[in-house]
Amino acid sequence: MPLQSTLSGGSSGSSKAEITQSDGKSFEQLRQECLQKGVLFEDPDFPATDSSLFFSQRVPVAIEWKRPTEICTDPRFIVGDADRTDICQGQLESTPRLPPGDCWLLAAIASLTLKKDALAQVIPRDQEFDRRYAGIFHFQFWQHNKWLDVVVDDRLPTVRNNLIMLHSASNNEFWSALLEKAYAKLHGSYESLKGGSTLEAMEDFTGGVGELYETKKAPGDLFSIMKKALDRGSMMGCSIDITSSAESEAKLNNGLVKGHAYSITGMEEVNYRGGTVQLIRIRNPWGQVEWNGPWSDKYDFFFFFLQPSSREWNYVDAAEKRRILQNSTEDGEFWMEFEDFKANYDRVEICNMTPDALTESTKRHWEVNLFEGSWIRGSTAGGCRNYIGHKVMMKVTLRCPLIPLNLQSADTFWTNPQFKLKLEDADDDDDDVCSVVIALMQKNRRKLRKEGLDMETIGFAVYEAPEHEDQASKDFFRYHASKARSRTYINTREVSERFTLPPGEYLLVPTTFQPHHEADFLVRMFSEKKAGAVEMGSTVDADLPEPPPPSLPEEESDEEKGLRRLFDQLAGEDKAISVRELQQMLNGVLSRRKEIKFDGLTLSTCHSIINLMDVDNTGMMEFQEFKVFWEKMKKWIMLFLSYDTDRSGKMSSYELRTALKAAGMQLNNSLLQLIGLRFADANFDIDFDDYLTCIVRLENM
Repeated sequence: MPLQSTLSGGSSGSSKAEITQSDGKSFEQLRQECLQKGVLFEDPDFPATDSSLFFSQRVPVAIEWKRPTEICTDPRFIVGDADRTDICQGQLESTPRLPPGDCWLLAAIASLTLKKDALAQVIPRDQEFDRRYAGIFHFQFWQHNKWLDVVVDDRLPTVRNNLIMLHSASNNEFWSALLEKAYAKLHGSYESLKGGSTLEAMEDFTGGVGELYETKKAPGDLFSIMKKALDRGSMMGCSIDITSSAESEAKLNNGLVKGHAYSITGMEEVNYRGGTVQLIRIRNPWGQVEWNGPWSDKYDFFFFFLQPSSREWNYVDAAEKRRILQNSTEDGEFWMEFEDFKANYDRVEICNMTPDALTESTKRHWEVNLFEGSWIRGSTAGGCRNYIGHKVMMKVTLRCPLIPLNLQSADTFWTNPQFKLKLEDADDDDDDVCSVVIALMQKNRRKLRKEGLDMETIGFAVYEAPEHEDQASKDFFRYHASKARSRTYINTREVSERFTLPPGEYLLVPTTFQPHHEADFLVRMFSEKKAGAVEMGSTVDADLPEPPPPSLPEEESDEEKGLRRLFDQLAGEDKAISVRELQQMLNGVLSRRKEIKFDGLTLSTCHSIINLMDVDNTGMMEFQEFKVFWEKMKKWIMLFLSYDTDRSGKMSSYELRTALKAAGMQLNNSLLQLIGLRFADANFDIDFDDYLTCIVRLENM
């Protein structure tokens, strides 16, 4: 069954947030305990130690963790209102060896301050440095379809009494520094926040739906799309691509910075020299590093008022100029012409509070289906459509250009998790098609960085679903083209696309770019009309043939007579064989079959065989029981050989679903993943002994 959606739509704190503290206590419980004891909270889950800062290196400077009350005399949580001027990059110039790279988060927080409903969800207003102060604060973030309440103490990293991470322009305001600390705790450390997509944090602040536009390939109405996004309360960011790590954070002559995350805070159309000019307002979290081209707003003092020095503003009506510039600041925020924006920036990231298309004037009601799944090596990590059995080259985009790609041949695409979406009714305003938004998100990758893992390169494909199949087969994908797919595979947390499809049943296949790469994921499927959705391959069933009736000795075949003679040689007076005798017999028989390559069956496998066939519970196997087993064995051998295509004595663990189904057993993805982990080797192969053990144990269940 699909999960229930928690898409916030910008709710004002009404969503119930899940407690995340390891002791199961809520913020209120912890604060009350501290007040009663007269102590300040110290978070055992995120201690004020080097491990909370870095996981890959030693702290290169002397860090002091200080509470706001130790940094200034009159600390405040929020001074006035939380706004975009409260977000400043940390004082890294005094500690040059500390790794920067969280500008993407700063840009997202700046955008968050423009949406007060979302801000109230993330920053509960029940905390301040007043009589209820206990050194504890809390924030709420959306993670994988649920809101989490993250508690932190207020000890912050400083060098020479200066905050080295995010901080406010006001020396006595601490909401932004504490918000960053809570977000770092959510992901395991401050270092885990290094490098990222602004869209990632925007979604964590809202539960919204992301869209990505490339400015060089954008639709002609991109300005209208972006302005409508701001009007609807969407959050936006932008960036300039890099081609090598050396270009990261490189300042250009025009004042812009490559590989740097900016937030978009305003869009305007102004009358200019008898025509109309489209302008965009952008904010750099660094502060003073700004665009210095046309329409830039470096300020001069003129009769005690700040006036922009760029000459283009001289040709704008004074009242219109005052209206546009009244909220502009000198803290890294600047205006530029939209055509210059498209020429200089490469990406626009938009986080919508709902899946409504920004090209439409009306808002819709959206239905959503959500599923969680996993790509597991050896069973469901099949890779993209390049691994479909014939060559289909997929487009891949890497946010980091240094990630190597191994494009070795494989035939595993069909083993990926599959989801069926049933679109029955067309949209209200269209008789022929259904609007669908598909968003694929990989889970917990930042937290896994300390284990050497990072974002996988992900994407998806959509097919017309085959009829009457629980799991689309290898041949289906070989002979059917996709009906829709993600425009590119990219190593960001989420990939989302908008489609219009005719009513019908569709198969969604989310994948990593390469096979054998593991990750957990969440997929969200939005539709205007209610749609049915189900995970494919979820059936667990067995259709095992009845054993044949025992045959009389005089009716036995030559093979059976040979087996009886061997059996009688091993059996004692009780006419039954033990586990060790069964092992000796099967190893002797199977070793003479040239087509089977194996090192001999283990005692464990033979134990499982006797448990399967021992109907009278003697712990031994009689000949009639052995005959029934041997008929099964012959079928299992033929199945194994049909999948051992290179005659190596092994079969791919990715083929296990089909092999077991042919043996009468149908398993879901979870069971297949467990079996793959148990029996497959490092090359995702299963030898005959493990294959036999697997089938026998499954029949025993």
